[in-house]
Amino acid sequence: MRNAIQIRAAKPADAPVISRFNARLATETEARRLRSGRLRAGVAAVLADPARGQYYVAVVSGQVVGQVLVTFEWSDWRNGNFWWLQSVYVEKGLRGRGVFRALFRHVRRLARGRKDVCGLRLYVAGANRVAKRVYHQAGFRPTRYEVFEMDFD
Repeated sequence: MRNAIQIRAAKPADAPVISRFNARLATETEARRLRSGRLRAGVAAVLADPARGQYYVAVVSGQVVGQVLVTFEWSDWRNGNFWWLQSVYVEKGLRGRGVFRALFRHVRRLARGRKDVCGLRLYVAGANRVAKRVYHQAGFRPTRYEVFEMDFD
């Protein structure tokens, strides 16, 4: 199947499937129901403004089956950007078949090709053992940092 997976930058026409995937991701990982209007607007905002981030999608037989959002965090310590992988989602029936691997390799190749990128980061729900195993196999390691949040929602 790996040969059949194509990775490309997302287009505005991909917004409905990206929004659907993000809603599923929130439900599966956090048992959280997102407000659909806000979610659609957030996805559209990224697709309209590359400074906010870039979605990449995995396509099999013309269908989007996976996604990753890359956002940027400037590190003054490293004089470079960390690329954060967010909104990682693969259709349930295709998990374990190389879709995430193809997305990750594409993003890693792009990041390594730029002098302003100092590394890749992501966060994962604490109880998501499957995702932790996948990310560990991809070369990610836990950091010394914990994530704190102040949610204004």
